[in-house]
Amino acid sequence: ARPALATIKETSRDALHELRAALDVLRRGEDAPRAPAPTLADLEALLDAVRAGGLDVRLDHEPLPAGLPAEVQLAAFRIVQESLTNVSRHARATSATVRLRNDRGALTIEVEDDGTGAVPATGGAMGDGMGLTGMRQRAEALGGTLTAGPRAGGGFRVLAVLPLREDGHLS
Repeated sequence: ARPALATIKETSRDALHELRAALDVLRRGEDAPRAPAPTLADLEALLDAVRAGGLDVRLDHEPLPAGLPAEVQLAAFRIVQESLTNVSRHARATSATVRLRNDRGALTIEVEDDGTGAVPATGGAMGDGMGLTGMRQRAEALGGTLTAGPRAGGGFRVLAVLPLREDGHLS
């Protein structure tokens, strides 16, 4: 439990830092200091941190279009991050799989676990928790969709689809 709690603490700290930086930008304009936003190149480090917390995480991906826009990469990274945080906090899972696909002009992000498949006690299929709401809002802000819920046979699944043009940019 200690490694899982340490991972949750680190992820929460990173999210809080990003929120504070965003608020600084809004308060002070372009003069606010900024750290580089995470990209899909940072995904393996995220997965290593989650693995260190005791969850067996597998990454399954195909080559993605070169030059994916920063906003798509950030949304994809944060959706994976929040999904795995939810797995660590709520699912009582032993493993999770992260899949990234370039599927018919869209970046598809899928995170599945072998946990209890329970929806947070706060609501329906999407729940009312800010994590699922935030992931959905990230996807919708890019013209995409996000669905989440228990899987047939157990576990939980998050599926986000972010539309792209043929050149790999937002549609």
